[in-house]
Amino acid sequence: MITNYTVTDAAVHDSQELKNLVEEGKDKRIYADSAYTGEEVQECIPEGVQNRIHEKGHRGHRLSKGQERENKKKSHIRVRVEHIFGYMTQAMGGITVRCIGKARAAFSIGLMNLTYNINRYVYLRSMKLCVSI
Repeated sequence: MITNYTVTDAAVHDSQELKNLVEEGKDKRIYADSAYTGEEVQECIPEGVQNRIHEKGHRGHRLSKGQERENKKKSHIRVRVEHIFGYMTQAMGGITVRCIGKARAAFSIGLMNLTYNINRYVYLRSMKLCVSI
């Protein structure tokens, strides 16, 4: 379920919004790809929140086997978030916002997120009914 989101213009990188999405006391772990590495991102992570961000290799300095193994473990959980984008792209006709103005875009994205949550709730509810029978 989508519990929080922000809307920015295309010039803002996703990692810059991390500080607005992490809820201190509520979030226990952060899962993200390697684009969320760096000092700015580390400063946004509150104390007590476990950093599960993918590690990144560099030219001439590959990840160790242990780091690759850890990234793979992190991916098993992070993929659940990626499934949301896949569902929106496939079942909801795409995640492209075609309107003018940030307020309209925010409204459109909010409706898309609400629609996803309703569909997810219906699915989870039907699974619960199937199991309890």
